[in-house]
Amino acid sequence: MKAKVNGMHRFALILGFLTLTLALLDAFQTIILPRRPVGRFRITRLFFLATWTPWVRVARLIQSSKARDQFYSFYGPLSLLLLFIVWATLLAGGYGLIFFGLHTPFSDPFHPGTLGGELRTALYVSGSTIFTLGLGDVVPATLLARALVVLEAGTGLGFVALVIGYVPVLYTAFSQREIAVALLDARAGSPPTASELLVRHSFTGGNAALIELLAEWERWCATLLETHISYPLLCYYRSQHDNQSWLAALTAILDTCALLITTVEGPATRQAQLTFAVGRHVLVDIVHVFRQESMEIGFLQQPMQRLDDDEFARLCEVLGGAGFALCGDIEAHARLQSIRRLYEPSACAMGHFLALGLPRWVPPPRDPSKRKDNWTTVADLRTPSALADRLSTHLSPLSTADHFGEDERH
Repeated sequence: MKAKVNGMHRFALILGFLTLTLALLDAFQTIILPRRPVGRFRITRLFFLATWTPWVRVARLIQSSKARDQFYSFYGPLSLLLLFIVWATLLAGGYGLIFFGLHTPFSDPFHPGTLGGELRTALYVSGSTIFTLGLGDVVPATLLARALVVLEAGTGLGFVALVIGYVPVLYTAFSQREIAVALLDARAGSPPTASELLVRHSFTGGNAALIELLAEWERWCATLLETHISYPLLCYYRSQHDNQSWLAALTAILDTCALLITTVEGPATRQAQLTFAVGRHVLVDIVHVFRQESMEIGFLQQPMQRLDDDEFARLCEVLGGAGFALCGDIEAHARLQSIRRLYEPSACAMGHFLALGLPRWVPPPRDPSKRKDNWTTVADLRTPSALADRLSTHLSPLSTADHFGEDERH
């Protein structure tokens, strides 16, 4: 019986060290390490696998699209809080098992020296120590126990400091990402499309403005590459509005670059190549981080449905009508198809995994009964009839729905 008890203590000691090591290593890779975390059996990765899949299944049962998007938006912030709880629980449990494995060297007047009492005392001491409660009702009786209590208290303080520093960094990166996504609304529509982005730059001097915009998005992609590879949790964070997402914005920019490289003639081709290279790099790396390569290969082997022949003809008609010079050769569509295969399967794989929709190439015809987006509303004020309509309504301010088109705030 005594040998069995000693074997149980040894097992608890080994399990405690293993749990503690895995929790500290995972927190280090997730919070501190400024590069892509590695390992299939990381705690954070297993946590997201165990929570994201059922979350998606529940979301698909929601009939209302707005309520479903709202439900999706809860996952990012809530998973961050739950991840902190998981880490804290594992740290406290690991130290508790170590204390139990050392035969619980504490003076505890409330629990007898039974096996169950020892385990409860060990877990209680560990939990109160890592959260620095310092009640003093259980006293370590050996020098090793006192050293471990001090070490755990230091671990708890360090963990709290890391959490306090981690959250502002995460939300700063999220805010910087969303600023560019929101600015794209007036430049490419809501949701954004490549044709709308080009059409809205068909004014005098539009090429220079387009080159500047693509240069800004080249830097945005580089920032996204740095932040979302180091902190993949940000990919789960949704934009504030239904028709916006970082994935849709990135895909629309890549679509635009693909058109400028293969189909549309003009001085923006060189900048489009640079932006395309960084944007594609972002998508490929994020697919690798979330281990969606098999899904990417599946989309690569299927016919690409986002731009068929009829849609391409409509796209060329829209761009030609806006005054863009198009490559007139019959190989233009084939070149566009080839370059799309470099990034579109990755975008489709991440869209499927994150339940985010991808943008179209050409926006559908606008329903006159629905509100115009902010750019169209402001542009129409240059016409006498539209200006008279605004004056007749006492220059009423633009509503939130005006600003974001058909989208409403959450």
